[in-house]
Amino acid sequence: MADKETERRGLRLTDLVLLIVLGVVGIVVAFWLLSFIAGIIWWFAKMAILVAVVGGVLYLLVSRRRH
Repeated sequence: MADKETERRGLRLTDLVLLIVLGVVGIVVAFWLLSFIAGIIWWFAKMAILVAVVGGVLYLLVSRRRH
C-alpha cells in the first residue's frame, strides 16, 4: 500500500505562498534595477548633451573672435 504523502502530487500551501512571495519580490527587484539602470543611462545622456551644447557655444565664440 502506498503512503498518502508520496501519492499526493502538487504544491503544498507553503510552497504556493513561497512561490508567490518570491515572484513579487523578484518583480519589485527587477523594476527597481531597470529604473536604476535607465536613470544612469539618462544621466549620461544629459551630461553628453550638456557638454555638446557648451562645447558648441565655446566653438562659436572662439571662431567669431578669430574672424
